[in-house]
Amino acid sequence: MSTTSKAGQRINALLDDNSFVEVGGLVTDRATDFNTEPKNAPNDGCVTGFGTINGNPVYVYSQDASVLGGSIGEMHAKKIIDIYDKALKTGAPVIGLIECAGLRLEEATDAMNAFGEIYLKQTISSGVIPQITAILGSCGGGLSLFSTLTDFTFIEEKSGKLFVNSPNALDGNNTSKNDTSSAEFNAKESGIADVVADEATIFTKIRELVSLIPSNNEVEADLVETEDDLNRVNPEIAGCAGDTSVALSIIADDNDFFEVKKDFAKEMVTGFIRLNGSTVGAVANRAEILDENGKATEKKGTVLTVEGCRKAAEFINFCDAFDIPVLSLTNATGFAATVESEKRIAIAAGKLTYAFANATVPKVNVIVGKAFGTAYSIMNSKAIGADMTYAWEGAQIGTMDAKLAAKIICDGKSEEEINKKASEYEASYINASNAAKRGYVDAIIAPQDTRKYVIGAFEMLYAKREERPDKKHGTV
Repeated sequence: MSTTSKAGQRINALLDDNSFVEVGGLVTDRATDFNTEPKNAPNDGCVTGFGTINGNPVYVYSQDASVLGGSIGEMHAKKIIDIYDKALKTGAPVIGLIECAGLRLEEATDAMNAFGEIYLKQTISSGVIPQITAILGSCGGGLSLFSTLTDFTFIEEKSGKLFVNSPNALDGNNTSKNDTSSAEFNAKESGIADVVADEATIFTKIRELVSLIPSNNEVEADLVETEDDLNRVNPEIAGCAGDTSVALSIIADDNDFFEVKKDFAKEMVTGFIRLNGSTVGAVANRAEILDENGKATEKKGTVLTVEGCRKAAEFINFCDAFDIPVLSLTNATGFAATVESEKRIAIAAGKLTYAFANATVPKVNVIVGKAFGTAYSIMNSKAIGADMTYAWEGAQIGTMDAKLAAKIICDGKSEEEINKKASEYEASYINASNAAKRGYVDAIIAPQDTRKYVIGAFEMLYAKREERPDKKHGTV
């Protein structure tokens, strides 16, 4: 058995006690190029098999850096592909524990072909079974795609290194200047990392995630019994319109919010909560970040950004693929207005619009602050398919800020006239009541009652079925 190696020990630390069953433990390398003789390579540097997490079946592979650097050759890849084939047949997630020197140069074209075969298997599996990657050591070059072709990426905070090109190979850069392979860079800048932590915490968080999401696209996530009051009233949530991460924690069962990509595009919040025991995906605008005392430590604004749109769209697509309902908390007034943003914001906003509109899962929107113009429309409005829309008392819905509208309408007039027109415009055009009268909002609710309203909405929508025109796939 290979479970005594570091790679095997990692698997045992991740899975339920005594649940791991190794597959392919006798496989070794089969070098053929350049007349290379096979080396003594137990498992060909990769321990593979299956087991359980909280009773849920999973398949796992763990690379052994002590064997040929954990490099990927023909047989190493075949073991991973075999695990994927079994996972697809049985409908179970695949978890990869990565620590690898990359392509095995001695095997040349065999190793190159091996990379491609794994890419293909990951692509076929996308949207069918969840795929999770934990980067515990080096993950460079073509191996980095193993991460980006999967659904969630965990990176060890010190040893985890993810890169296409080494930091020292980038023009004008070096590791001491900017370590573009670091966990921090991939969490804050590239947005690849969903969770950054030490190895033990990563295993704990993976176990938590596996328990939240379905095993495949044909089953539901586990329903967990909760003693949390379905009608719990939370007066404190009224002060959290700015920091919706806090708001989501408040309305969640037992105040438990599993946030993903926490350090990337902080103006957009994504993650999972449970409501009455059922998993729900959450997407929310965030205008500020509150500390544990409720004081704002960072202002983010109420505009949609390129990175925020991308982050939300990818998350919504995952939820829709695995039939996870989506809750959105909206507080958006427009789009980031910089030259750099303008290069990509139309594409990013289009992808967010498409993700919300294309999703056929139950969708509930709660407008917690301001919802203006196109930003309102694309943040899960009724116009693009929200099944239920609520607005907090005091929420504003309209084309734009009243003062700005007044300045346009009263161009060249006095400040007094502008202020008067702003008051009139706000009363007539940008309040939630006006939107509710036209059917764009289903109900105006007290913030403290948010939990019971969204639980009720999702329970009502439980059996939702929505037919769309037949097509191979969209193109946005």
